[in-house]
Amino acid sequence: MATQHTPQDQEPAGRQRTRRSPAPHERQRDAERTKARILDAAVEVFSAKGFDRARVTDIAERAGVNQQLISYYFNSKEGLYREIGRRWRAYEAETMPDDLDFAEQIKHGVRASVDPRLGGRLLAWDGLYDTGEDDEEARERNAQFQHEVQVLRERQRAGEIDDRFDPAALILIGLSAGNALAVYPHLARGLFDTDTVSPELVEHYAEQLAQVISSLSAVAPPRVPDSHK
Repeated sequence: MATQHTPQDQEPAGRQRTRRSPAPHERQRDAERTKARILDAAVEVFSAKGFDRARVTDIAERAGVNQQLISYYFNSKEGLYREIGRRWRAYEAETMPDDLDFAEQIKHGVRASVDPRLGGRLLAWDGLYDTGEDDEEARERNAQFQHEVQVLRERQRAGEIDDRFDPAALILIGLSAGNALAVYPHLARGLFDTDTVSPELVEHYAEQLAQVISSLSAVAPPRVPDSHK
């Protein structure tokens, strides 16, 4: 028997509901959220598999979006990877400005390296698959590195850092050690006998590394002549 609708179930004539189109600012907000989900998913997949083995279908599935949206927003897998690099550099510029104490920069770097949203392990994959040829993303990164070298040189001229150290070498030492928890989690577990993403371990390691870097970069006190000679 057909279902009988009461007058309360029926829309009065002329008052049928219409679906409201989202306002431009709402569409923009939804688009930014979708792009952020794709980027977060891409960091996870790239970190687990590296660029070459990562599949766009896996990224789309993890983000819960249609694969075509990745092409729409980022053009390609390469474009998506470059955007991750740009997002990291924007984060670095915001949280580790040039005038931040060098030891504090090191501590921020340790914390960032274990943040799954930022992809500290991507540096290891990039190094393993390095071909010696720099693409657009690498050139942007290299330009930032040259800027950081100049900043350290200025700190040396100001007497903040011992000028016996090559600033490029000091940056590479800091980067390598700062990413150790992300790149060598199996070694860190054996050494510290705890989970490498433990907040307590992350803070402990960050403090220890900052002390080491500070002792290396501190200006040595002037040598006092030995009066007995």
